[in-house]
Amino acid sequence: MRITTIGATATAVAVLASPITSTPAPAPAPVLAVPAASVVSKSAKAASVHGEARISYIESIHDDIRFTIHAEQTPFTRPMPPTAPEGLPTDARGTLKFSHSRGEVTGWAEATVDCLVTSGRTATLTAVVTKSNVEEPGARLGISVQQGGKGKPDRLGFSWGVVNVDPENVDENGQLVRPQAGSCMAPAPFTTVIKGGYKVIHAEITKSPTQPEPAPHHS
Repeated sequence: MRITTIGATATAVAVLASPITSTPAPAPAPVLAVPAASVVSKSAKAASVHGEARISYIESIHDDIRFTIHAEQTPFTRPMPPTAPEGLPTDARGTLKFSHSRGEVTGWAEATVDCLVTSGRTATLTAVVTKSNVEEPGARLGISVQQGGKGKPDRLGFSWGVVNVDPENVDENGQLVRPQAGSCMAPAPFTTVIKGGYKVIHAEITKSPTQPEPAPHHS
């Protein structure tokens, strides 16, 4: 994944990891006028985050940037032998969609959620790209969400653009290459939601299954 720019002087859309192509993009989904509190049952016990919103990003202040997130924690459903044969307590399922429009040009991606962890009104998740005109299929994206309270807006962060940079990781032309995001890894929510919102349901992570006791040693 090549980073074409980091900063406001980019000719490409700064929020995206690679140049926007002319590939036709689906129209952005309508944004909710209020935080999406109604999409999650208040009785839900699993950690989750749901909603859709338009954000304000300082590097692309006039662009239309939207994220739709539906994610739910499903502990121990993604086995990773031999290290974690049962999977992880932060295993998750769901979908992530984003679009970034500048004029008549739109970059977009759809991804499958694989990890989610929460703390209070904050959630961090990752999702693996399945379709996109700006991201490579299989790329993992990191997203953070902070649900606002007491009149404060929701916030969102993402693992590309001005973060997740390794200065020593460059390609043959000396251009920075964006490192892969690890599961549930994302920056602090550094952008502000200006329309729509998210509902975060917090739940403590589940303890890993007890490992079997080693067989007694007989001399």
